[in-house]
Amino acid sequence: MDVEKSIGSHRPAAGGLMAGASVVRLKITLDDVEPTVMRRVVVPFRIRLSRLHEVLQVAMGWTNSHLYEFRMRDVGFGLPDDDWGDGPIDARKVTLLSAVQDTGAKSFKYLYDFGDGWTHSIKIERTFPALGMDRPMLLEATGACPPEDIGGPWSYQELLAARADPSHERHAEFAEWLGSDYNPGYANFSHLNRAVDDLGAKWVRKARTRRKT
Repeated sequence: MDVEKSIGSHRPAAGGLMAGASVVRLKITLDDVEPTVMRRVVVPFRIRLSRLHEVLQVAMGWTNSHLYEFRMRDVGFGLPDDDWGDGPIDARKVTLLSAVQDTGAKSFKYLYDFGDGWTHSIKIERTFPALGMDRPMLLEATGACPPEDIGGPWSYQELLAARADPSHERHAEFAEWLGSDYNPGYANFSHLNRAVDDLGAKWVRKARTRRKT
């Protein structure tokens, strides 16, 4: 299905987000990383933020092994700390549409792994009528997702520089650790697209199971 051909002729209404929009196209860029790591996805506008987190994980290529938070202006959405009773608003109880309407944000941040500090910039590019679409869809992928648990953007750039420099004292170590097949400028679209499709199919199966019970 060619999403751009199917929904590309529909324009947002003047004055902001389309009042009846139920699908949104997002551009996600990983901050402070070269080569550029970027994804474009289409998701239901009423998707819960906890599920948007799942979409971003598989679309980017992360392993969903750490905490996360969405930051819209000065409001945070994530997993609240039940022990302390503070922290971000529960992302499981908020939709993307309601969060955007409440904060007025047309772009926002997605933080993943508070230790390594991966920050993604997310821009709402366009909104559309659903036209029968109820699952997430990957439209575009550029650049490979960094490996997990390497220390964040600065450490990742140092690792790539060392691997590219045979004279670097840790060249052999980093080259072996990354593997010869790792190409930071290449995104395996087929693999990422399959992961996004599988995630959407899992949600559909869960919904059908709930309806039967």
